[in-house]
Amino acid sequence: MSSDEEPWWHDYMDVLNNFNYSYDQDYEDDICDMTEYLNFANVLIPVVYSVAFVVGILGNGLLLGVLMKSRKVWSTTDILILHRAVADILLLVTLPFWAVASASDAGWVFGTFFCKVAGSVFTMNFYCGIFLLVCISVSYLLSILPSTKEFMKKKPWVVQACCVVVWILSILLSVPDWNFLESVTDSRGNTTVCVRNYAKRDLDGTSYKIVARWLYHILSFLFPSVVLVLCYLCILWQLRCGTRGFQKQRTFKVIIAIMAVFFLCWTPFNITLLMDTVEISNSSATQCGTQTSLDRALIATSVLALIHCCLNPVLYFFLDVKYRQQLMRSLLDSERPTGGKLTGNGQTNQTPQKHRDQ
Repeated sequence: MSSDEEPWWHDYMDVLNNFNYSYDQDYEDDICDMTEYLNFANVLIPVVYSVAFVVGILGNGLLLGVLMKSRKVWSTTDILILHRAVADILLLVTLPFWAVASASDAGWVFGTFFCKVAGSVFTMNFYCGIFLLVCISVSYLLSILPSTKEFMKKKPWVVQACCVVVWILSILLSVPDWNFLESVTDSRGNTTVCVRNYAKRDLDGTSYKIVARWLYHILSFLFPSVVLVLCYLCILWQLRCGTRGFQKQRTFKVIIAIMAVFFLCWTPFNITLLMDTVEISNSSATQCGTQTSLDRALIATSVLALIHCCLNPVLYFFLDVKYRQQLMRSLLDSERPTGGKLTGNGQTNQTPQKHRDQ
């Protein structure tokens, strides 16, 4: 693998590829020993990603089921949460690929096509989930501002249009993955990796990676963070200046919890990634000890960041009475015998077969 073949430009996934050779080296002997880093990654990633896959699919699946059963009374927030659950599920579906690649001695065993598919789907839904979180916050703010709340009630199509824009933008941001991702054999590790092959386009891998890193920092953390903070400052001001209903107050608590979890999960990873970006941008060579420490920190913090996809349904069900009641109602309905209904004393009334057949 040449110096122009960099691990996936979406640097959140660099830790999944296990081989982050991002330095121009003239001799193989100059490459840092990756054994400690790989041993750490090959143990942590398969275990945590497997658990995240199971918990996230179950949680978001339940959330989707609850929302679909109450689709006749969706609010604007419900619509956005529905789209976000879909994005989280699609992202989680890619995790088994990266878990197997980390655990296998052969590395990426799924070929170039699935390398492109898994990478593109992950990137698309990664951005989609973050952008939808921003939309949820903005939507709530607009629903309590006196000048816009009536507009939000009369124009529900605006929310649907925002969702379409978010999906289109996320798809566009995943196009580079589909173009450059390939399954490449790395002779130094005697394994196969899913990487961005810049060499086939005669691109400078390091320069392209630095540009992609800053694009990631701006679009996936800096921009959402600024919007979220501004929204919640405005929301707090509105709630302080006026009396809001219980439903508004309850929804606000849920959204505050979602924002807090977002920052707790993503801030450590973004700080670590920013430090790594500065090291890559530095013209002088990075010490092996420093790079190994950064690689280990990226793995640990990226695992914490990915858990974010599993925590959203937990927040909705535990903090929002509406979703919790809908979930309990759905579970009770599923336990009722077919053809019967529960009476007030818990017994089941069933229509005799001869009358049902008439």
